[in-house]
Amino acid sequence: MSDDNKNLNDDLDDMLDDKNDDSQKASDHTRKKTSPFSEDAKEFGREAKEKAKEFSEDAKKAANEFSHDAKEVLSDGKNVGIIAHITIIGWIIALVMNSSNKTEFGSFYIRQMLGLSLLGIALSWIPILGFIVALVLIVAWIMSLISALGGKMKPTFLLGEQFQEWFKAL
Repeated sequence: MSDDNKNLNDDLDDMLDDKNDDSQKASDHTRKKTSPFSEDAKEFGREAKEKAKEFSEDAKKAANEFSHDAKEVLSDGKNVGIIAHITIIGWIIALVMNSSNKTEFGSFYIRQMLGLSLLGIALSWIPILGFIVALVLIVAWIMSLISALGGKMKPTFLLGEQFQEWFKAL
């Protein structure tokens, strides 16, 4: 029985050696197959970092351009003058915008619109005259808005010069 055991032992050793060889072959084969993927993954990672850096630089450049354009628009008195014509809320916004960066054009139309608004409020209490004054003030407002859009500092036909004197602190 010892010969049988020895033969069986030898057979088992041969089988184990064959399995180890097969296992080694499979491991080598897997390494060969995954090695290009590993290199591809590393290359993809490098490309992603490059693209992220380029995107970051482009975003910073665009943000700087936007900031510059926004400052340019806000510093333009014409925009303040136009905004001053859009209801009382627009007038308040124009006043705030003009307070940080005063322009002659913006201040001119802020004074014009304040004068027209106060005149309209004061004279609107008179029954029939108030309606007529409202129509005249709408015409003056439209003419003032057209002048602001055209970039001209033209006082309104009613009391435009006086508005400039009365509200020169603005």
